[in-house]
Amino acid sequence: MSPEQEAEYTGNSSSASSSDAHITIKNLGKVFRRDEVETVALENFSLDIKKGKLITLVGPSGCGKTTILRLIAGLTEPTSGEIRINGRSCTQPGADRGMVFQDFALFPWRTVRKNVEFGLEVAGVPKEERRERAERYITLAGLDKFIDARVHELSGGMKQRVGIARALVGHPDVILMDEPFGALDAQTRNIMQVQLLKILEKTDQTIVFVTHSVDEAVFLSDSIVVLTKRPAKIKEIIDIPWPRPRDRADQEFTALRKRILTELEKENVMDN
Repeated sequence: MSPEQEAEYTGNSSSASSSDAHITIKNLGKVFRRDEVETVALENFSLDIKKGKLITLVGPSGCGKTTILRLIAGLTEPTSGEIRINGRSCTQPGADRGMVFQDFALFPWRTVRKNVEFGLEVAGVPKEERRERAERYITLAGLDKFIDARVHELSGGMKQRVGIARALVGHPDVILMDEPFGALDAQTRNIMQVQLLKILEKTDQTIVFVTHSVDEAVFLSDSIVVLTKRPAKIKEIIDIPWPRPRDRADQEFTALRKRILTELEKENVMDN
């Protein structure tokens, strides 16, 4: 990496400067303590993310990707540093963020409609409004024919679409997705990636997406943040120049995927 690239990649996405960032992460640190043992997950981690972009975090296993996501979500507190969304400090969960988990995190005894309505119900949104909003996003997710089905009756891909609809229905500014398709088979995973892009065409949320799949990252992202081993630092930020949909068999697509995999392999070797 050239000195100019290093200056660009240290702390700031090429997609945004701190003045126009939707999400600003500054000098973030997280130390986990257990039985008098400290594990430094993050140290002086900084990143700016522009509104309406889909940013993917990739890196070695255990490098801190999910920790970053949970810190943005307000599900865990930083040891140091800060996160700001639209200039406001982010210290706890809020309606401005929605999260999609790998394990679906749905209520199996509820219907699709009732699962999507759940957050609105807790927030005290009137019954008719939450019903209308739930139906809109269920239709957007392609599940209108299953609106009254119980979750346990659905396939894995359909369950994840319920999770996406539930995250979107509250109209959050930011969607956080933690390996959302990791539990799916390869064919269903590819279908869900296409479905996600169709859904996002109709929204303007900022997406922070964690994945172990470099192929998935190149297929979906506006930018890919490549992380080092723990404690995570930004090794490189790659802005994807190609419009969607993308051809996985394209030579440039394949070359970029290979380059990122090579960088990640270097991190894994260094860790052994």
